[in-house]
Amino acid sequence: MTNAPDDKLIVTPEVALPTRRDMLCRIGGGFGALALSSMLTSVAGATGTTTQAAPGNARKSYTLDNRPPMFPAKAKRVIFLFMNGGPSHVDTFDPKPSLAKYAGQSPDPIKIGGKKNNGLLMASPFKTTRYGKSGIEVSELYPEVGGCIDDICVLRSMYTDNPNHEPALMMMNSGNMQPIRPSLGSWITYGLGTVNQNLPGFVALCPGKPVVGPQLWSNSFLPGIYQGTHINNRETDPKKILRNVENRYLNPTDQREQLDLLQQMNRLNLNQHDHDPQLDARISALELAFRMQFEAQDAFDIGKESKATREMYGEGEFANACLMARRLAERGVRITQIYYGDGQPWDDHSDILNHRDHAKKSDKPIAALLKDLKQRGMLDDTLVIWGGEFGRTPTSQGAKGRDHHSTGFSMWMAGGGVKGGMAYGATDEFGFNAVENPMHVHDLHATILHLMGMDHTKLTYRYSGRDFRLTDVHGVVQKDIIA
Repeated sequence: MTNAPDDKLIVTPEVALPTRRDMLCRIGGGFGALALSSMLTSVAGATGTTTQAAPGNARKSYTLDNRPPMFPAKAKRVIFLFMNGGPSHVDTFDPKPSLAKYAGQSPDPIKIGGKKNNGLLMASPFKTTRYGKSGIEVSELYPEVGGCIDDICVLRSMYTDNPNHEPALMMMNSGNMQPIRPSLGSWITYGLGTVNQNLPGFVALCPGKPVVGPQLWSNSFLPGIYQGTHINNRETDPKKILRNVENRYLNPTDQREQLDLLQQMNRLNLNQHDHDPQLDARISALELAFRMQFEAQDAFDIGKESKATREMYGEGEFANACLMARRLAERGVRITQIYYGDGQPWDDHSDILNHRDHAKKSDKPIAALLKDLKQRGMLDDTLVIWGGEFGRTPTSQGAKGRDHHSTGFSMWMAGGGVKGGMAYGATDEFGFNAVENPMHVHDLHATILHLMGMDHTKLTYRYSGRDFRLTDVHGVVQKDIIA
């Protein structure tokens, strides 16, 4: 009698012993519960790779347990403030006096990298002010954020590959223009898990649907447990937010018994297949949904905040989302992504003055979030990111609008080990192209992962015979902005 490569026992013809898998199926519930318990323990190492079962079982198990980083991390969590639609860099954080000087003229191709532009240069209608000890210029659109500028690193030399919403959104959120690849949040939770087992590791707060929609927080080919949990933050009542999680018919004890039986059957089914990621994800999702009933309502209940705190953040969907994000961060959620609104609200083709309304709704909440994190001692290890999928043209579209622009735009980062009071990189005198320390989206992602204690070249997942990563074969960590 010998062990065969397929993990079956080879015996003489007279003896028909069952395979190990047959024995597990026959024994049933007890081993099913044990298997579930085992699945909920950590199986991933610090490198972000997965642990494979015995040679006869190719199925992998995945959990959201808190995992150590590859090396000492600057940041423990991320809050990404996503301005979907594309805010104008020359009207926010990258002022260009030359636009006023040459307003109404055609840009000189020599001065904008040799590329012809058919539009006419348009001055920003917004004044700028120097803020903080660093004296960084910020538009009048963001006076409250300007007051926090000494904690902010403005990235003025961002660029991406395509000036259309769909591919640019995919690139900024998943590192690839083509659908569908795992999102930034999914990669982070794949590598690090989460601190709190009663809440998702990755939450996407979005009151509607950006152009691409759920693909922006998708796990793609990563196991389903790493998918972002979408929360519609139009609601503030936690019972309405979590209406699909709460069980109104069974008490917790009865729910636990029912779920245990269901999970045992799921595990028995799973053990009959070498790998069924959808069923594996369903098992994990059911467990998380059960646990969320008892902590998630508290986490999303911003009504428990003091009146002073609520007033500091202000009112509105975005303000509520920023406050929710702080509550999630202090409860151990690894990454929270806040989309500014439904559709593409910053996409101001017809009139750039509409930026004033968007900034008015976001300026006070963003500043409140930074101050709140700082006073709670959380900003040092919370990485806050602001930006959209691209910027807007220094030239006019129509009389008062600006078109999409991808070859030079601004974002900013704060906290989480980033140098504050710093403007990194630069575009040319009109704001067309990144000319000093150009920073591609892949470089941004590499830097985010580095701040979280992960090497972007080693955080990989094998799928369809190839090792994939967030930054593909690109990405350089921008160490000059790291404190």
